[in-house]
Amino acid sequence: MKSIVLPPLSLLYGAVTRTRLSLYRRGTFQTTKLDRPVISIGNITTGGTGKTPLVEHVARLIASQGKKVCILTRGYGRKDPHLQVIVSDGYGVLASPSDAGDEPYLLATKLKGLAAVISSADRIAAGREAIKDFGSDCFVLDDGFQHLRVARDLNIVTIDATNPWGGGRLLPHGRLRESTEGMSRADCVVITRCDQVASVDALRAEISRLTSGKPIFESQMRIVRVTPLKNGGESLAPPARVGAFCAVGNSRSFFESLRRAGFEIAVESAFPDHHVYSQDEIDVICRSARDAGADVLVTTAKDAVKLRALAFSLPCYVVEIEIAIDDVDGFGLLVSRACGI
Repeated sequence: MKSIVLPPLSLLYGAVTRTRLSLYRRGTFQTTKLDRPVISIGNITTGGTGKTPLVEHVARLIASQGKKVCILTRGYGRKDPHLQVIVSDGYGVLASPSDAGDEPYLLATKLKGLAAVISSADRIAAGREAIKDFGSDCFVLDDGFQHLRVARDLNIVTIDATNPWGGGRLLPHGRLRESTEGMSRADCVVITRCDQVASVDALRAEISRLTSGKPIFESQMRIVRVTPLKNGGESLAPPARVGAFCAVGNSRSFFESLRRAGFEIAVESAFPDHHVYSQDEIDVICRSARDAGADVLVTTAKDAVKLRALAFSLPCYVVEIEIAIDDVDGFGLLVSRACGI
């Protein structure tokens, strides 16, 4: 039944998406320019494409050049999506993960002292407030490729090398948010997880065709450290035998990155993206890992923000990653120009 229902729904979704894009092109729907430069980072598929580490990278780059940066995000999965939440004022973290959303909270924590973060469905209002209250010089629009209400000075799209087009079908039958023709709006593309595929040559050629030759950057996710979830202590190093679990958009990539770093995975547990864990689920994860011969658990930094109040019968460690862009200077030049630096 599911396979019969989904294709017609994808056709309907595609028609609605095309109509919406057409109304913006004609000017029926208005695009608003904030009184500061805006860099949008988004994707064309649902799921994890490595967008959040790139948002962090860009925010750090702007802050390192003396500019006050603010991240504008919808804050998917938070308790009240209609409420505007100041996650960080640029100096401290002011909201909980449930109020902020797991990714905004993670960004606010990692960028404390460097960037403000606001979770809001109305990113125009949030941006204006940030200019008035925080003196923001530049904005990073998180998950902004389809958010056409806000004009942007640089439109960055992330493409996951391990699953670039989400099966090639539109939602809900596939993972495409819009037709690949929408890539023509991109000013540059960052291909992520290039180290997890044999070659990206064919993908680069396809992206170049879709974007009419816009700049393409290759990148990979690099494990920086693996630290205890609670109570400090020493970092975990390979070749530890671990029980790995996560609730992210691309769980296979997380598990693969652990293997490539030299960890031995005794058991894997994958949950839907943005999943909120219960104590019973953590107990099951711990038992499964112990039964498989693992002495410790590992999870992602995104998951960790929702786990610290729960009890673990095995030590749990957090994998901290960063994005490594091959032509980091060329990419940085595009960002700096967009911000008027």
